[in-house]
Amino acid sequence: MNTNENDKPNWLPAAVRPSGGGAAALLPIMAAVFIAFLVIGIAIPVLPLHVHQGLGLDTFLVGLVVGSQFAAAILSRVWAGRHSDTKGAKHAVVVGLMIGSAAGLLYLLSLGFAAKPAVSVTILLTGRGLLGVGESFIITGAQNWGLAKLGIQNTSKVLAWVGSAMFGAFVVGAPVGTALYARYDFAAIAIATALLPLATLLLVVPLQRVSSTARIRTGLLNVVAAVWIPGVGSALSSVGFGAVTAFSALLFVARGWPAWPAFTVFALAFVLTRIALGHLADRFGGAKVALICVLVEAAGLALLELAPTFTLALVGAALTGFGYSLVYPGLGVEAVRRVPAESRGLAMGAYTAFLDVVLGFGTPALGLLASMAGLGAVFVASAVAALCAAPIAALFLRASMRPVAAPALCAECT
Repeated sequence: MNTNENDKPNWLPAAVRPSGGGAAALLPIMAAVFIAFLVIGIAIPVLPLHVHQGLGLDTFLVGLVVGSQFAAAILSRVWAGRHSDTKGAKHAVVVGLMIGSAAGLLYLLSLGFAAKPAVSVTILLTGRGLLGVGESFIITGAQNWGLAKLGIQNTSKVLAWVGSAMFGAFVVGAPVGTALYARYDFAAIAIATALLPLATLLLVVPLQRVSSTARIRTGLLNVVAAVWIPGVGSALSSVGFGAVTAFSALLFVARGWPAWPAFTVFALAFVLTRIALGHLADRFGGAKVALICVLVEAAGLALLELAPTFTLALVGAALTGFGYSLVYPGLGVEAVRRVPAESRGLAMGAYTAFLDVVLGFGTPALGLLASMAGLGAVFVASAVAALCAAPIAALFLRASMRPVAAPALCAECT
């Protein structure tokens, strides 16, 4: 049975119903996510340059530094989700901001050992890991916060809009980070990473909290069993995100093009698609939207490798961002609807952890592939991975098309 904001079934439990306020209720949460994720956005285009050119280290270590944030998030997603369910979504966001600020201090410390690249990159890796934990708490708490406000029948909208704030920060952060790096070197990135989360706290603290939902603890294995298939599909589509994040700047520089436009165009297409079309999975089904989008993403990644001109390469980046944008919320609809309301945060943490596994371990693997077969091979492999997500989306689509008798939940529904 399809529902929308103005046609809510009265059999939904109170914990699942939205608390009111419509999409406008998400705006303060989105603003907090936007400011917090600027620290990641400004670092994305310059981390590869700092590690590869500044410290003189190879592409494998570029992938390791970029991917270490996601590797740390693997270990903290479930923790963040459980924390959000039990302590409250707002509390999780506040904790994440404090951890993120500490990561910036480690960035600064790493610069004191620039003459010893091995020591410097070790400290930088620690800071990246800490930032991964902070990011996990922030985004998981924000998603759970939004779901508590709008209800699970708006899952795709919540995931898409909160995610658009995150990628909006990437759009703004990429050129800003490039400019800061060119003028003040990596020290400016480190200082911003330490200060921006503290500034975000000023916005988050006055916001009204929502009650925790975990009255009955749902077993972790039960939640993982419910979300692992959509999680794998989302993870496969995210290989391309790792490729664009870590290697698009190097690919463009190697071809004599400016470094920052590739990721900016990718992120801009991502954000605009989520804002304009983020509701589609709630309306037409997450599996159908995800299936179409992984095919578009694969085409964009292939074009990034094959494009002979700067303009065509940007078209490839835009197609990749457009396609990737709705895979996560589309399959997220399939994941969230399989768990009880009191485990929403844990479900989102577990679902996102699959993505982190690929970004944490797949990105360094892509770096190794780049050192062996060239940067172009990274984007070919990522396109193949996106295509491998298509059968998973098709599986859910086929299941949703089977006629199923509606459960007799109330007299009005039978």
